[in-house]
Amino acid sequence: MSPAGGDAFNHALHTANIWLADIGSAFDTGDRRFAQRALRAWLHSLRDRLTVDAAVKFGAQLPELLRGIYYDGWEPSRVPVKYGVDEYARRFAMEAGIRRTEVSEAASTITEVIGGHMSPGQLSETLAELPADLRSVLTGTALARPGAAAAEASGPPGRDRVARLEAQVSDLTAAVRALAHGLDDGRRPGAGIDSDQVTRAARLADEILVAAGVRSGR
Repeated sequence: MSPAGGDAFNHALHTANIWLADIGSAFDTGDRRFAQRALRAWLHSLRDRLTVDAAVKFGAQLPELLRGIYYDGWEPSRVPVKYGVDEYARRFAMEAGIRRTEVSEAASTITEVIGGHMSPGQLSETLAELPADLRSVLTGTALARPGAAAAEASGPPGRDRVARLEAQVSDLTAAVRALAHGLDDGRRPGAGIDSDQVTRAARLADEILVAAGVRSGR
């Protein structure tokens, strides 16, 4: 191997080590194997839920060695695998070697670490491809405790809060598009508004506004 090639490999190894060290610190553990398993589980469970284009776009943002982990075992012809929260938790727990009850905390912890190593918006754009309930697991919104929103509002917004707000905006945009689509259909001769679609979109928009603190829940 040429000196230049050796330098490139050492740099890639150094970068991967930094990511793994940060994950270990986030979990308050020095167990390198656990950090590797948890990161691998996070990468694979996200990758397989994305379309090919979205998966490739995200993979391009990863360091070289972690990109190898990300693509290991990938079958583009079989994605996206449209699993929900329960299947996601099963996959993540099995690959990371943890209990299903620990998946939400583990996934959101790794999301925050990875977000800290990427440019603003890169991770949020990828997470916006996921269903809202699954995205809430990765961003930590499923772990929100009473009073947490007020505590966050009292200080400068952190990276995780920004990611949650961006995800909520994405959901609201999808809801508005669904409403507009339903109304447009209703204007066409012989067509009627899909009441189920409009009701679902309106309910989604209402839930997002409640979560964002714009209005109070019933």
